[in-house]
Amino acid sequence: MAQQEWLYGLHAMQSVLENEPERVIELFVLKGRNDERLANIVNQARRFGVSVQFCQRKALDDKVQGEQHQGVVARAKPARVLDEADLDQVLDKHEQPFLLVLDGVTDPHNLGACLRTADAAGVHAVVVPKDKSASLTGTVRKVACGAAEVLPLIQVTNLSRTLKHLQDKGLWIIGTAGEADQMIYDAKLTGPTALVMGAEGKGMRRLTRENCDELVKLPMAGTVSSLNVSVATGVCLYEIVRQRRG
Repeated sequence: MAQQEWLYGLHAMQSVLENEPERVIELFVLKGRNDERLANIVNQARRFGVSVQFCQRKALDDKVQGEQHQGVVARAKPARVLDEADLDQVLDKHEQPFLLVLDGVTDPHNLGACLRTADAAGVHAVVVPKDKSASLTGTVRKVACGAAEVLPLIQVTNLSRTLKHLQDKGLWIIGTAGEADQMIYDAKLTGPTALVMGAEGKGMRRLTRENCDELVKLPMAGTVSSLNVSVATGVCLYEIVRQRRG
């Protein structure tokens, strides 16, 4: 495991200082930038005793290999990796668990967007396999706009086994697949639910699909055959939200 990681972006930095300030080792800020949000981040970091250095843009660019850092970069201790034990804690905490399962989403921008939407929709945790999946990188955290620091991202060794465990705990496992017969709008999604989204392009793996209780799809009226996984995730999550509110 890496001994440190680079965090960047205003939302991500604000969120980590609010939720996990002990992780931040050193803050690097764009020299000469007068920005109220940036000033608040600097003040907050200093309150926690974090060293703050003001740098030229190239120095910040070099630290994050050209990613859009928005004038702030931090050297931080890596976050603790959450696993199956943490998942059980989430399930025990909520009477009507609402989970998002991502089967092999490898693009960090898509994972970050899914985390952001999941947090907004009130999802209690996001579950991913340890292998063949994006992890919590600086890019994911920046795209997630603060959601990565508050929404548990749980990495499991065997996704099929985890889905069976969720079924044993009373969750309805609903998978998304283009070849499904039923639209998501026709499914009943009001109880404890885990929504499973497949990988970009390939969809769910066979074993994942076989462990779903129900398969649904979104209507595709145009010429494109599929939506970006983060967009499809948002549509599906909010249909579940709509039904749960009803």
